Amino acid sequence: MNDGSTLHPVNEGLEDDGAFPADLLSERDRQILAFERQWWKYAGAKEQAIRELFDMSATRYYQLLNILIDRPEALECDPMLVKRLRRMRSQRQRQRAARRLGIRP
Repeated sequence: MNDGSTLHPVNEGLEDDGAFPADLLSERDRQILAFERQWWKYAGAKEQAIRELFDMSATRYYQLLNILIDRPEALECDPMLVKRLRRMRSQRQRQRAARRLGIRP
């Protein structure tokens, strides 16, 4: 049983161009969704876990995550998680826009 306390690199030679095939989720896509579902179980900061597990910067991870949650295959794979991530992204976008316009939430 994996309690999430040990980190294992996910770098399996996957290139960014092949990260999002047209018809299926790649193994890395599924691992990203699994990580988002359970990232709080990992010891330490989320950004450090991202670097150790996926061997990429947090910025690149979030770019890939945002592309991933817009894909219908991701929605089919884990609808509750993807809808929650989309909702959180929308809230952050609204808050940023409100701050730019000087509106208090």
